[in-house]
Amino acid sequence: MNQTASQNAEEFGFEPGDIVQEWLWDDDVDDSIRAQIEELTGEDLVDEDYDSAVDGVIVWWRDGDDEDELSDTIVDAYAVLGNDGPLWILTPKPGRPGAASSSTVQSAAQTAGMNAATPLTVSSDWNGIRLRAFGRGR
Repeated sequence: MNQTASQNAEEFGFEPGDIVQEWLWDDDVDDSIRAQIEELTGEDLVDEDYDSAVDGVIVWWRDGDDEDELSDTIVDAYAVLGNDGPLWILTPKPGRPGAASSSTVQSAAQTAGMNAATPLTVSSDWNGIRLRAFGRGR
């Protein structure tokens, strides 16, 4: 596992014991990010069919996916997120297949009633954008 993924697992804001839900997984995701989150929390990631409240969410999203679908996914993910836990959209970095513009994520977030932060590098191939409900901090 690379050092960037390890450092960013903590920067996601997840804590030991947190249940983190993963949306839109596919075979192109960065398994080192997944492993580091699981190592940090001590829990396996749960998928979008998990039917209880969760402490954090990651959504793997790629250009070419429907922006309206992203807005709907954000709304659905936020509905099961307890106590304003971390919600992250992970997108391929510019120049990688499926790279999505941060403005597209920002637009989908606004449609869903959320603010999108500046993208962060979370691995060599993926950026992360943290979302927060309007009026909930930076």
